[in-house]
Amino acid sequence: MTEFLLEYGLFLTKSVTVLVILLVLLSAAAAVASRQRRSADQGRIEVRSVNDRIDDMRDALNRHVLDPKRYRKAVKAEVRARKKEATVDRRRMWVIHFDGDLQANAVAGLRQEITAILSLAREGDEVLACVESPGGMVHGYGLAASQLHRIRSREGLTLTVAVDKVAASGGYLMACLGHRILAAPFAVVGSIGVVAQIPNVHRLLKRNDIDVEVLTAGEYKRTLTVFGQNTEEGRAK
Repeated sequence: MTEFLLEYGLFLTKSVTVLVILLVLLSAAAAVASRQRRSADQGRIEVRSVNDRIDDMRDALNRHVLDPKRYRKAVKAEVRARKKEATVDRRRMWVIHFDGDLQANAVAGLRQEITAILSLAREGDEVLACVESPGGMVHGYGLAASQLHRIRSREGLTLTVAVDKVAASGGYLMACLGHRILAAPFAVVGSIGVVAQIPNVHRLLKRNDIDVEVLTAGEYKRTLTVFGQNTEEGRAK
């Protein structure tokens, strides 16, 4: 009996130990997941200098094209030019990208980027918004356009919208917020409006003595219906 109790106690101790370890691991995993979710909600902004990228490409080309002596002279001249430019207060251009889908999900990142830009932008700066979107839901692109309007309404800032391929419908709505639009030669820019079609079986039901009651809470709660009788006022709305 004593031996049984000892073995049972040892087994119980091991079980409790394993359970505690599992609880600790699960708690740690939940904490990490929670931090990741908070980080994802807050987002992050990656800032890169377009000037530095162009300078790096030019330097790489010079390294292969020029002979060593001329290359060293070019590097020294570039260093002197950068030091001189550092003392000059120049206008800055902020470049942001919006690649839109039907729901305009990229608006969350766009809002963060514009908030960051407006916190640092000075009078005379320019914002270049590269918009690519075939359009989508009205409320999503209305919010996206309102973000660009924050730039447009800031006195002293210039908003330029660039379109490489397409800015249609909601994308065109965003582009119209710019002081100017720069579009590639064959880019699709504009909107053809809204198209909607639904069947209506009201006359078929009427011939078979079937009545349909359409009850609405407001005058335009239901403008067009499949089973009821459509009116010119409803079509116009």
